[in-house]
Amino acid sequence: MRRDNVSGAGNQQERLKTIGWIVGFVDGEGCFSVSIFRNPTAKTKTGWQIFSEFVVSQGESSRKSLNKIMRYFKCGYIIVNKRKDNHHEHMLKYCVRSINDLREKIIPFFDKHQLVTRKNKDFKIFKKIVNLIYQQKHLSKNGMIRIARLISTMNRKKYPKFLESSETIRRIRLNSGKI
Repeated sequence: MRRDNVSGAGNQQERLKTIGWIVGFVDGEGCFSVSIFRNPTAKTKTGWQIFSEFVVSQGESSRKSLNKIMRYFKCGYIIVNKRKDNHHEHMLKYCVRSINDLREKIIPFFDKHQLVTRKNKDFKIFKKIVNLIYQQKHLSKNGMIRIARLISTMNRKKYPKFLESSETIRRIRLNSGKI
């Protein structure tokens, strides 16, 4: 009777191929994103809510690739963005938004298997932000300001709306003399 050796050399080689493929795929098509938006019903004293996610986008014809990534991480989901423009297929997004999944699955993976493009810098900032959220720093104005400053350095973004609000700017100027 033949027994499959899960830790055998063949499986290890296949696993390394999969890991390398995921890293390359995310380097090209992935994004670590954090958004801040006004939400008067948010459970924060700030009236702002924070939203962090890991996303890999592909055209509908590449669904198998996103399914493979989702099976590997054992978390997240795939959503369809129906396009109404001149493109021939809808866009699919593999998304992971759970702070626990981000901390326990996505972040450890990319800590161990580093991205090679500028996206690695964004990942490191994303990791800091997710850890601040996990520590509930986002529930205070000072924590939210700290996170907003980190966001402004990701993905070549300008300051988020949270930092542009006049109340926030006045508070920062009073406390530090600068934004």
